[in-house]
Amino acid sequence: MNENKKTLVLGASDNPSRYSYLALHRLRNRGHTVVAIGKKPGMVGDVPIEKEKKEWEDVNTVTLYLNPTHQKQYYDYIVSLKPKRIIFNPGAENDELAAIAKKNGILPMEACTLVLLSTNQY
Repeated sequence: MNENKKTLVLGASDNPSRYSYLALHRLRNRGHTVVAIGKKPGMVGDVPIEKEKKEWEDVNTVTLYLNPTHQKQYYDYIVSLKPKRIIFNPGAENDELAAIAKKNGILPMEACTLVLLSTNQY
């Protein structure tokens, strides 16, 4: 049951010590299509990290690696992508964005992408 869930990693980093870097690698290893936005451009494996908001199609999941203060500038953008869910990784929990998500038919999840992947719950 390894369905490809196109995922936007928001807060991506090409620094191997960052959780977003690990998530990018593990998502790709599991066969998911991954797109990424970070503070600065870079590459993680075969995934380019974009600096600008792109109009990606068919995004299933947005996984957040940004603290709530840095998420505000992305609220409208995330909603415009029409994902099925937003994963708020530890440190990214945000009641305001979760409420906006619910209002727009998007499932907010407080979870860890790495744990979901390792327990086959992604």
